Amino acid sequence: MFFDGAFGTYYSNFKGGGAPCELANIYDEDTVLRIHKEYIAAGANVLKTNTFGANSALGVDRDVVFEVIKKGYEIAVRAADGKAKVFADIGYIDGGEGQDAAGEYIDIAEAFLKLGARFFLFETLAELEPVLPAVNYIKEKAPDAFVVVSFAVSQDGYTVRGHYYKTLLGQALEQKGIDMAGLNCVCGPSHMFRLLKDFDMAGKSVLAMPNSGYPSRQNGRTVFYDNAGYFAERLVEIYTLGVRGLGGCCGTTPEHIRCSVDRIFRQGAVFSGESVHKEEKGAGVFRGNAFKERLLAGEKVVAVEIDPPFDNDSSFIVEAAKAAKAAGADIVTIADSPLARARADSIVISAKIRREAGIEVLPHITCRDRNHIAIKAALIGASIEGICNILAVTGDPVPATQRGEQKGVFSFNSFNLISFVNSLNAEIFKNSPFFIGGALNVNSANFDAELERARKKVERGAGMMLTQPVFSDEAVGNLKRAAEALDCRILAGILPVAGYKNALYLNNEVSGISIPEDFINSLQGKDRQEAEKISFDFSMGIVEKVYGLCHGFYLIAPLKRIESVARLVKAIKEKDRG
Repeated sequence: MFFDGAFGTYYSNFKGGGAPCELANIYDEDTVLRIHKEYIAAGANVLKTNTFGANSALGVDRDVVFEVIKKGYEIAVRAADGKAKVFADIGYIDGGEGQDAAGEYIDIAEAFLKLGARFFLFETLAELEPVLPAVNYIKEKAPDAFVVVSFAVSQDGYTVRGHYYKTLLGQALEQKGIDMAGLNCVCGPSHMFRLLKDFDMAGKSVLAMPNSGYPSRQNGRTVFYDNAGYFAERLVEIYTLGVRGLGGCCGTTPEHIRCSVDRIFRQGAVFSGESVHKEEKGAGVFRGNAFKERLLAGEKVVAVEIDPPFDNDSSFIVEAAKAAKAAGADIVTIADSPLARARADSIVISAKIRREAGIEVLPHITCRDRNHIAIKAALIGASIEGICNILAVTGDPVPATQRGEQKGVFSFNSFNLISFVNSLNAEIFKNSPFFIGGALNVNSANFDAELERARKKVERGAGMMLTQPVFSDEAVGNLKRAAEALDCRILAGILPVAGYKNALYLNNEVSGISIPEDFINSLQGKDRQEAEKISFDFSMGIVEKVYGLCHGFYLIAPLKRIESVARLVKAIKEKDRG
């Protein structure tokens, strides 16, 4: 099957970058019909409907969206006139906060089915799971339907959700309802060739639709160069790998398709249909992970969290790490700009602590401030520094009052981040994989949902859970449930509050912390020494309650009171020895 090229970028050549091209199905049928016919004349035997963005993101009423779908399908059928197959083109739906992407995919698929569509393309996907209900729905309603899914990945093979292309293609091709799977968009033809060359296509039905190349900005517009000859040569290389479907994405015009069809079919490019020999990639330097080994061996480990500095003075955090080590701590954890207030980078500070304090480190990695490219770069640097453990968390949101000036990235959530790091472990960190931790809120009002979230994290590659601070009997009960339900190690969070005001602040202004009122009241009116004793005794009481339910402890230093935490570390270690 030879698909057409990029409708959107080609349409903008005629009409500029104004309204979405999908709306032209209603207001400019002649141009839509003309473009489809140009691609058929160029040699394409598959047309995609001009409906890539026909979903809730189009910014029009639902009725208009379905009118776009109806008109788009009818125009494509008229243009094909029996000379080409018409694929219902369904673009990626982001599925952000409160958006039912799976349900919307089904609604769009149903609309196409009612129009008579039997060929479907779900394209430029960042993940597989949300489209599966629609795939199954299509096959249930029309068992003879032909369904293709295609993923958009960067040059290193990852989607914006952090999923690796080999994993996605493998999972898609195992689905009974999916007849073909492939890659489209983002990558130019040379990078897509390199990715597919490293994927075993023997006996598999694979699609490849690369961009014409990489665009530039001219006078505020995104412009692709006219490189049809180059594109055709690279598409020949992709074809010889054994792909079953070809075409073009952004920047590919009828001329790109004409040159490619001519070079592949009329000039007789050789189709191998066999896997190309793949060179084994390096797997990095081997490093052991003493913390992970102790934890998995059954030793009660103790982690100490220290906040990184707001300025460039690292003296306290290094000395605090040394004090934690001297007390017997196994590892130091470093938060990643907690409460969305900028602090020194968690990985950079972790590397400094590891070098200067001689203790293992566990930097927190959030999704708030980095996309997958930045996270991958940071993890490569961390691995070079000998860091082997990370805590993957979504991260605190930017305060509402600052959102006009500062915006979080949030390309993916903690589940995707764990999957991403796990896939990197299988590729570039084979000899020194990261041991991945996740967060577990034992103070959640809906702990059933929280427990289900934790299960998903473990399924995606998390080997341990660090809990929010345990203060109440209810939190102890939730920890017990987690210990029984989760197949991973659990470190119970302990926070020795600094005093009455600190306890009030934590209870009222920090998400995920719930402190009993009677304990807070017991601190009122006490001086520092008295408050520290009450807090220590209370914390050790929690340690006693959860000792048999967890595999270690996660101690959080309040207000730089590292001495309070060091005292707890010593007490816990003495209990272990006793």
